[in-house]
Order: sequence, then structure tokens, then C-alpha cells
Amino acid sequence: MRTLNLGILAHVDAGKTSLTERLLFNAGVIDKLGSVDTGNTQTDNLELERQRGITIRAAVVSFAIGDRVVNLIDTPGHPDFIAEVERVLGLLDAAVVVVSAVEGVQAQTRVLVRALQRLGVPFVFFVNKVDRPGARYQEVVEALAAQLSVRPIAISSVVDAGAKTVRVEALAPRDEPLFSALCEVLAENDEALLDDYVLRPHRLTEERLGRCLAGQVARGLVHPVFAGAAMTGVGVPALASAIATILPERRLDPEGPVAGRIFKIERGWGGEKLSYIYLASGTVRFRQYLHLPKGPERVTAIQVFEAGRVHGTESLRAGQIARVSGLAGARIGDAVGGDSAGGRPHFAPPTLETRVFARRPSDKAALWLALNQMAEQDPLINLRRNEQADDVFVSLYGEVQKEVIQSTLLTDFGLEASFEESTVILVERPLGIGAGLQILFKEPNPFLATVGLRVEPRPPGAGNSFALEVDVGQMPVAFYRSVEETVFETLKQGISGWQVVDCHVAMTAARHSSPASTAADFRQLTPWVLATALSAAQTVLCEPVDRFHLEAPMESLSGVLTLLAKSAAAMTDSVIADGVARLEGTIASQMVQSVQQQLPGLTSGAGTMETAFDHYAPIAGPPRLRGCSGPDPFNGVEYLLRLRGSG
Repeated sequence: MRTLNLGILAHVDAGKTSLTERLLFNAGVIDKLGSVDTGNTQTDNLELERQRGITIRAAVVSFAIGDRVVNLIDTPGHPDFIAEVERVLGLLDAAVVVVSAVEGVQAQTRVLVRALQRLGVPFVFFVNKVDRPGARYQEVVEALAAQLSVRPIAISSVVDAGAKTVRVEALAPRDEPLFSALCEVLAENDEALLDDYVLRPHRLTEERLGRCLAGQVARGLVHPVFAGAAMTGVGVPALASAIATILPERRLDPEGPVAGRIFKIERGWGGEKLSYIYLASGTVRFRQYLHLPKGPERVTAIQVFEAGRVHGTESLRAGQIARVSGLAGARIGDAVGGDSAGGRPHFAPPTLETRVFARRPSDKAALWLALNQMAEQDPLINLRRNEQADDVFVSLYGEVQKEVIQSTLLTDFGLEASFEESTVILVERPLGIGAGLQILFKEPNPFLATVGLRVEPRPPGAGNSFALEVDVGQMPVAFYRSVEETVFETLKQGISGWQVVDCHVAMTAARHSSPASTAADFRQLTPWVLATALSAAQTVLCEPVDRFHLEAPMESLSGVLTLLAKSAAAMTDSVIADGVARLEGTIASQMVQSVQQQLPGLTSGAGTMETAFDHYAPIAGPPRLRGCSGPDPFNGVEYLLRLRGSG
């Protein structure tokens, strides 16, 4: 079985869901085309998706093109839902990046292309909407080369772009103008092809050029560009042919060890957890136990995506995607068996936070339970509870997410919720080196454990790490694992209550009392010791900073520069060409919304600003404290009293 995991990626409104519908229709999977505008597409199932005409949750559909089975994953295009995209990128064999022929390269296009290149996922471009007024196919192809680090090759020829009578023709590799363009681009990475192109062009058959093109696409060296109109189907057959022949597939072993990844979680009609699994190797059968990070879980039902439908089956084979029941302890991102199908997150964490509360006080407990279920489906909302004030907070990528959460709470749980104004999420970074130590049987340590920890700063952006500097053989492995897991959990709240980043923690002392000591002793002692070490090292508060790309008419440049200066933005580059000023730089995340709101008025609606998280920078002034969730280990006396009270 030849299987391809294909992602459809794009900036919002570029037409990727419409392209998905057209591919399914052409493959015979659906009998009638759905419409984003009327809300009846195959892959947009949420009520809010149908209302807004945007994709919020990744959707899966499997179908065949020729002798190749395609697992097509339709992902969100709105930047507020970039976390949903992140969860599937590691599963992809290849992708189609959809770009509007009218709007051209947009903010999310840049983010997605960089992510695909970072992961080594091959991709092709589909320039959509060539039938719309203002369509400019050739200019968009040139913009791809100029604005993205890609090597595009125009495979399609467009006649009468921007008109309903538009024609899209697939160019033949041996015919001009494609032959020369193709040979020149491919020859940059193939000396044998270069020699034949110069001396023996008759050797460059269509089959050879096709093999060379497919090989360089797989290596991410070139990126074919197709054109068309998904709504009418013009140009889509050529793209489908490329999906079947050019894009690389994955070698599968149904007889090998079970290895896969859970990339999505839903709740069924009865409230049961449904885990979406892509299986990269092996075979999973009904009632089989699967090894997950939290322990083995038994499969109670398997529904496979196949031939455009979802149907129950007795087994899940390598290369397939299934919705599996019975995995009560499963979490998004969990490896199933081996770890060959995924990796770490590839996008920055959310930078906004908001307090959410039930409009009816009697719904407070139900709201907390509902948000916990939603956090299973989107763990990056980082659900947090301030127990002292009994406040609940969720993290956000943008304001649209508020509407999604609010709608989901109402439609799925019958709960009316309100939100406070969003605030920026700060982080803490260690300033120096600090150590903490509590010794077994020595006051004031009430736990049957010895834990010593040292913290020290890591380079900005390096993340947190943990290492053992003790003899591993002196205690059960489970005790060390408990310390490590608790360290990463405790780092979510530093001295001022914000998450600690770029911190290395080393375990410098360890001892237990057999057989009395338990893992719970180490879990409860570790936060206290780590808090002591962090207090000795001290931390600095940092705010998120975005990089921006701003375009505005030349006549409005003075006002735009004044606005950026008042917003404390730092310029890194500026180019003025064709009456348009293109500015790049960095700006504090908390100032972005204000600039975006004022920009249209300053530029008569012609200005655009794209932003993306860049780094964290120290902030001046007094500490901005954040309420602690749970017992506070930085207050040793209170921490011990809270633990005794809960025990």
C-alpha cells in the first residue's frame, strides 16, 4: 500500500477547504461539492466553523488517487489556531501550501512555510482563485521567490487571469517555456543533468525530468507551483496528478513494532474520549493494550478513515489514521509504542491570558470541568486556576479564540461564560546560580527523602532542562522520575508566579529510607527545594516581543513612523520602492493590537502589519505578581501547612 500523509495549509481565506472539497469530489469520495459560505463542507464540522467560514479544528479524510492512498489533513489557516496546525505537521509526508492569486503571500503563509522547512516537510504551491478580479498568477510566483526562501517552478500556464473565462494549462516538461526553466532549476543540484542539458538535451526525457523533479521536491530543494480555481475545479487535476506522482510517500511496515502518535482528542456523544492516532508502523487490533506514557491502555473500538468515510474495524494498520476509544489516559502528543511519528512543539507558546468566569455563579464547578475537557483537545490553552481567589485563566494566541471557547462552552456544555480583557503572559528567567537542599530525618524536612537541586540560567530560547549529578543506582528509578517530572511542573510558577524559562536544573543530592520512602515524598519535597534554589538565583521578569513586517503607502510613512516610535518599536530594516514603504523590526507583544487598530486610519486602509513571536526581553519596574495556583513552595511554612491540611 502506497500511503501519503498530506497537509493542506494556507493563510485564512486562501481557499484550502474549498480545495479539499474539490479534491474529494474529483476522487469520487463525495457526490456534491460543499461550500464554505453555506457551511456544508466535508471537513468543517464544528458549528462555529460553519458560521464563520473558517477552519478551527484539524479534520481528516482518506481517499485514493491512482494507486496511492492519501490521508488528507485540512488544518486551520487563522493564526489564532496555529497550535492545531502544529499538532499535525510532524505527521506529514508532504503538503500543499495554498496561496490566493489576489492577496498573494500573506502573514500565515510565511509562518507555515518556515515551519515546513524547519521540519523538512516537502511541499508544492497551489495559487488559488485565478478566476477572481485582481488575480495575478505570475506576480505571485515571483513574490514566492522574493519573500520566501523557496525555489518555485511554475508548472501551470494561466490565460485570462481574473476573468470567469480563465484557462489553466499544465505545461509539458519537454515543451517550452517549462523545459528550459525546469532544466535550469534542477541543474543547480544535479551535475549530470546540467551536462546533458548543455551538451545532450535529447537525453532529457519527460520521465527523467519527472524523476529528478520528484527527487528534488522530496529533498525540499524545489517547489512546483500549480494554478487554478478550487471553486470551479480549473487546474485542480494537474495538482491531483502531482500529489499522486511527485510528492514523496512513506515506507510502511505493518509487521513492525507498533509506533504512532495521538494528534487530536475529541469527546463522543456519551462523553467517552476519542483519540486520533496516526500509525507509522505495526498493527493495532481490537482489545489490544497500547503502551502510552501514563501506562498501558486497552483499545475498545477502532474507527478507520478510509475511502472518504469513517467505519468500524477490527484492526489499524501502518499508514492509516483512526479514531480509537478506550484510551482514558491519552493526551494530545502522546507517543503510541515507539516515537517515530512526531516530535516537540514547533511554534511559540501563547502570549495572551484571560480570566474566564461563569455568568451564573452556580455553574462555577461545571465550568471548571468543561474547561478541563476542552484542555484535553487543546492543551496549549494552559488552563490555570488561582485557588486563593478561585479564578480560572486560559491562554490564547488571539482574540478569536475567546469566541471559539465561548461558543464551545455554550453549544457543547450549555454554559454561558464571559471573559475579562486579555493580558500579556510574562515569563521569569534565572539571573544566577542557586541551590537548595533538604536532608532526610533533619528538621524542618518532614518527608522521607533527601533532595538537592541546583539551578542555573541557559541561553535565551534554549528552554528548560534537567540532569542527574548523583549515583543513579542508590534509589529506585521511579523516585528520580518523580523528581524530574515535578521539577518541570514546578517551573510553571516562579518567584513572581510566572513560568520559568531557559533554566537548567541539576539534582545534586538524593537519598531514601527503604522501604518507608515513596514517590510521593519526592514529589512533595521537590517544589520546596526548587523554590529555595530559585530564590537564591533570583529571576528577572521578561515580556514577549514580536517581530513585525509593515507595509504602508509612502505618503503615510511619517505618521506610521511616529506611531511605531510611540509604541517603542525597534526598526531593523526599511525599504522604499514603487511608492510603498516596507518596514521590519521588533515590538512588545502588548503594543501590537494598538498599532494594528491605528494603522488603517493612518494609511487610508492601505497599511498592513504582520507579526510573529520573536523572543522574551527583560522589563523594568516593580515585579508584576501573579497569583499562585496551588500550595506556594516559595512560602515554606504555608506550603507545609497546606500539604498537611490536604493530607
